[in-house]
Amino acid sequence: MMLDSSLKTKIIDEVDRRFDDQTKVLADLVKIPSTRFREAPAQDMMARLFKEDGLSVDRWQIKVDDLKHLPGYSPHSLDYDDAWNVVGAWRPSSPNGRSLILNGHIDVVPEGPHDMWTRPPFEPAIKDGFMYGRGAGDMKAGLILNLFALRALTALGYKPAADVYQQSVVEEECTGNGALACLQRGYRADAALIPEPSGGTVTVAQVGVMWFQVKVTGHPVHVYKADAGSNAIESAFRLIQTLRALEQTWNDKKVHDKHFCDHHHPVNFNVGKIAGGDWASSVPAWCTFDMRVGVLPSQTLKEARQEIEHVIRTAATNDPFLGNNLPTVTWEGFQAEPFVLKGHEQVRSVLAEAHRTVFGGELPDRTSTGTTDARFFGLYAGLPALVYGPQSDDIHGFDERVNLESVRKITQATALFIAEWCGLQKA
Repeated sequence: MMLDSSLKTKIIDEVDRRFDDQTKVLADLVKIPSTRFREAPAQDMMARLFKEDGLSVDRWQIKVDDLKHLPGYSPHSLDYDDAWNVVGAWRPSSPNGRSLILNGHIDVVPEGPHDMWTRPPFEPAIKDGFMYGRGAGDMKAGLILNLFALRALTALGYKPAADVYQQSVVEEECTGNGALACLQRGYRADAALIPEPSGGTVTVAQVGVMWFQVKVTGHPVHVYKADAGSNAIESAFRLIQTLRALEQTWNDKKVHDKHFCDHHHPVNFNVGKIAGGDWASSVPAWCTFDMRVGVLPSQTLKEARQEIEHVIRTAATNDPFLGNNLPTVTWEGFQAEPFVLKGHEQVRSVLAEAHRTVFGGELPDRTSTGTTDARFFGLYAGLPALVYGPQSDDIHGFDERVNLESVRKITQATALFIAEWCGLQKA
């Protein structure tokens, strides 16, 4: 059925009517810490919500052996004993519309020292129109707005006329293997919508992301004759400085990339973890650091890995000790390819019309210097994946928060998009 202006208004009003309830459910989800290896209780809640809506619930444990041979897999040495995906599926008896995946991730990044937050990170609070809490923006608001967009349609007596799969996945923040597991499970659709925090824009290109770890050895001696040893921590620092120079080299390549040529600094190298040494009065014998690097769409991951290893090896050979004790580089975690949105014109036009109805303006495009699970659908399943979500601030930082008015409007636009894209049937 076509959406006339009267039905559009009813859908928008129904989202408004239910928004207080939506905010309470979001707060309940934010209260559940769902950092990596602790997602199961939050997934229990998502499964319960899907069941309440009469969806078919598929909850399964991820198995590395099912994924490690697939393109897009990111290596992970830790077990998946407590890694669960949840999908709530709506399958009409006589589908006649276009199918849709509504994807979101349940995992959140570590919250850091609690005393550096204004309020406890897992005690959601609302102030000045924002909900505060770890994961409020990235991206539990998105998961819950997917749910309530569909609830608004149901409350009006309608159901989507095509299959709709609500996916709540793990591991988006470190590998993406949760979304990959959904593909391996067989979930496909005509399009995917991912409400990552994007400030009401649609992401048309995202960089690749790789994680690696460098282990540096040293020669320990008593500190009174430190010049006779080799300080692994100081050696690691010099390697980091060399990698910083490579970061600049890669950023200089942006002039050849049509999506990132105008971005001031699209490629970011980040030393996220470092440890080393055993004793303040001993020259340290070891140092290990973990780094995250961005990769432009004009690069391949293989080429990027080779260049990083070459730079580290070359820097080490110029060191009297490291030249005979080369650092080791291990690639684990994100090996996420860059992704440029293609073949999306039809689905984007439907989303743009929904956005225009709610916001009164055109749907802006954006490029992202991070990665999202959109790459799996676009690169490995051949379906257009739109990243379109609310405004959030300080994600991955202290006092993460999501703008509730933005959540409300994105929920309205999402409900209109589902109605137009999938079509509606009387419930």
